[in-house]
Amino acid sequence: MTDWDRVKHFTRGEFGRHGGIEPDPDLVRMLDAARDIAGVPFEINSGVRSPERNREVGGVDTSAHLTGHAADIRCPSSRHRFVMMAALIEAGFRRIGVGETFIHVDTDPGKPQDVIWTYS
Repeated sequence: MTDWDRVKHFTRGEFGRHGGIEPDPDLVRMLDAARDIAGVPFEINSGVRSPERNREVGGVDTSAHLTGHAADIRCPSSRHRFVMMAALIEAGFRRIGVGETFIHVDTDPGKPQDVIWTYS
């Protein structure tokens, strides 16, 4: 369980809610560290999702969002993308998806590690 009093840059509410699922503490800790490293805001677009919401946004049936292991972060420019990606990797993320306007990170231990993919 995440100790939200120790989280510097995020609140529990930013990660969404569904069925009592909590964001993975490692996900929150690493995002908080990456935000410190990057020195730019990290706005969570999507965190914990219900199966219905996941289908609405085109998420896969095995999405890490369903288990609290993923977050999508708003990325407003290519410069932000560079700074954010460097910080996310330095903070220890090993699964990163890159979209045009967001970066997906997850800590799902059941999925391949040391991967970066793009969304079309």
